[in-house]
Amino acid sequence: MAYFDDPRDRLIGEVKIVLSDTEELLKAVANESKEKIASARPKLEAAVGRAKTAVAEMELVLESRARQARRDIDSYAHENPWKTSGMAAAIGAAVGTVIGVLLARR
Repeated sequence: MAYFDDPRDRLIGEVKIVLSDTEELLKAVANESKEKIASARPKLEAAVGRAKTAVAEMELVLESRARQARRDIDSYAHENPWKTSGMAAAIGAAVGTVIGVLLARR
């Protein structure tokens, strides 16, 4: 199978293969053909294994991106403390206003 640049595309491709192989297995079971079941099972197991690998790789990529985002945010906050404080105050005021409006409706 061709590997995609984007882990999400690769994962979607693997899931489609698993679904296709599962449908094939279900059709084989419906016809009760032991030969078809025996031939579909290894393909399905291999597809499930590839999907698990793709999920694990995607998890690593997302974890890495989250760490980088945390570093970027931390760096920005240290470089721009007043902007960060202002944004935090604005968000707090907005949340407080929404909560106040919701409580006033009761």
